[in-house]
Order: sequence, then C-alpha cells, then structure tokens
Amino acid sequence: MKLDAALPFVGLKDVPAIAKAAEEIGFDALWTQETQHDPFLPCALIAEHTTRLHFGTAIAVSFARSPASIAYTAWDLAAQSNGRFILGLGTQVKAHIERRFGQPWPESPVKKLREQIEVIRAIWDCWQNGTKLNYRGEYYKVTLMSPFFQPPPLTSPPTPLLKERGALIPIYIAGVNTGLAKLAGELCEGFHVHPFHSTRYLKEVIIPSIEEGATKEGRTRKDVSVSATAFVAATPEEMNFARAQISFYASTPSYRPVMDLHSWSGVAETLSKHAAKGEWAEMPMLITDEMLGEFCLVTEEYKLADELKKRYEGIADRLTPYTPFVPREKDEWWRELAKQF
Repeated sequence: MKLDAALPFVGLKDVPAIAKAAEEIGFDALWTQETQHDPFLPCALIAEHTTRLHFGTAIAVSFARSPASIAYTAWDLAAQSNGRFILGLGTQVKAHIERRFGQPWPESPVKKLREQIEVIRAIWDCWQNGTKLNYRGEYYKVTLMSPFFQPPPLTSPPTPLLKERGALIPIYIAGVNTGLAKLAGELCEGFHVHPFHSTRYLKEVIIPSIEEGATKEGRTRKDVSVSATAFVAATPEEMNFARAQISFYASTPSYRPVMDLHSWSGVAETLSKHAAKGEWAEMPMLITDEMLGEFCLVTEEYKLADELKKRYEGIADRLTPYTPFVPREKDEWWRELAKQF
C-alpha cells in the first residue's frame, strides 16, 4: 500500500516548494484537484521540481473538456516527467456540468466517458505508433491528425506494468456508483475512490463492480490500482471538519447509494433539502457519531498509520489522507506517517 498526498488549494507560486517537500518526505504521489484551480497547471511545476514523485489529477473534469485537449495535456506532462504523470478523470455531476461548465450532460455518462478514454488512447496510439486516427462513436467522431499537429513519440520507457498492458500513460477514473467502477475494471489502470465512502460500501459495492468489469475483459482486480482518499480525524476540530464535508457530499442525490446501503436515506433526503436552500450550517449536525465512524477514521495521531492500513487492507492500493499536505505544518508527523508505509 502506497501513501500519497493531496495538493492544498494554493496558487501556482506555492506549488514548487510543496512538491519538493512531498518528495523529500517520501510520498509516492501528489494529487491535484479541480476545485478552485485548474488541475493540470500545477502538474507541470511538480514535474519540473521533482525527480521521483509520481503525480496526477484526482480529478480533472472530463466532460468539461474534449478528448483531444486532454490527450495533448497528458502527453506533454508525461514527456516532461519521464512517465511519472497519471491522468485521473471524473465526470462530475449533472448540475455542475450544465450550470458551472456550460456543457451538456450526456444521456449515458458511462458511455461518454468510455468513448473519451477510447478517443484519448486512439490519439496517443496515432502519435506513438503512427496508426491512422479513425474513431467513430456515439458521442465523438475523431478522424483528423495531420503531421503539423502531431507531437513526437514519448521516449521514456513505460513501467513494466504499463508495458504489459500496452498502455502509454496510466488512466484512473473516479466514481461513486457501480457503472464507473465497472468501467474502470474493463478499461483503466486505476480507480479513484471518492472521499465519501465507507469500507463496507467499498467491499460490497465498488470492489465487486471493478472485479466484474475486469472479468468481462479478461483482466483481474490486480490490473486496477484502487486509490482511496480517506477522511481522518484525531481532534475535535478535525472531526467537525469531517462532519461538514461528509454532510456536503451526502446531500448530493447521485451519491445516495452510499447512504442507502447504511439505511440512512432519510438523512440524505433532509441534507439535500438543506443544500437546496443554502442552509449549510444546519447540515453537519445531522451527521451522527455512528455516521462519522463509518465515513471517517477517528483515532489518535500515533495510531493513524496502523489504523489506516488495517481499515483499508485488501481494499486500497494507494491511500491519500483527505487533509491536504502543507509543508511546515506537522512536518514530523507527515514524515513519520510516510515511513510507516
């Protein structure tokens, strides 16, 4: 199990120092997010200021971009970093795609994401191996690639695992429900587990769906790296923060199956009503101690590494604490945590 870190919500000028510190402390990867900033721009700085650290998007919103634009950006980052970049994609939810990004929501999100990935790989294959670009699907028709617009092949050798799969750049996708988990099993190198999860939900819903997708394509669960972002709390302040974030995620209608599994549908419906009215302050109070324990690892700091590994053993291949990594804040604690993975 590898320990990763999440880039905090900072401007680009702060990224080099954070990346250097993450590599020095010993994290395996540093993940960027699409929240307050573009997820790809920090990646160029991470690549420039580190030599061993893997890095990637967790996630970039795929439906806000064309497959070609994603392909170009990922190609440049992979080339710059000698193959350390991981492309993480997520669909987001309908309201954000339509009202924040001004894009249409597809009739089948799973099918559209599948086609996006297939187009991206077809473009990469064209650049790397000179194959003719001729993709025709329901959502995309991509058939033009003239030499003027074609970057040179990647020269850094792929990792043994990627070479075995014929992949050039690893693609992880994120999701909460079974459709995207199955797609990851069929098509991808990894799956980003949404922070809003319980280990029961992962064991009973997500992992079996990944396995189902993998079996369909003659693959196994080992072919898909499961990367989990975990809520952790050791102080009352951290518990309050976790309650607030969990209540926000639980209010999202498309994430309802997580609450349904635990028979908390009524609470989820109430949270959705509060969110629709902008009543954010009322929401954390609905997250009981039992709910907090399911969605967040509450423990003492010195026990965190052991408790994390015990909680996610057999489930996750990568773990990222939900708490963003900020150098000079608890440096020794982060360093000690990294040593234990």
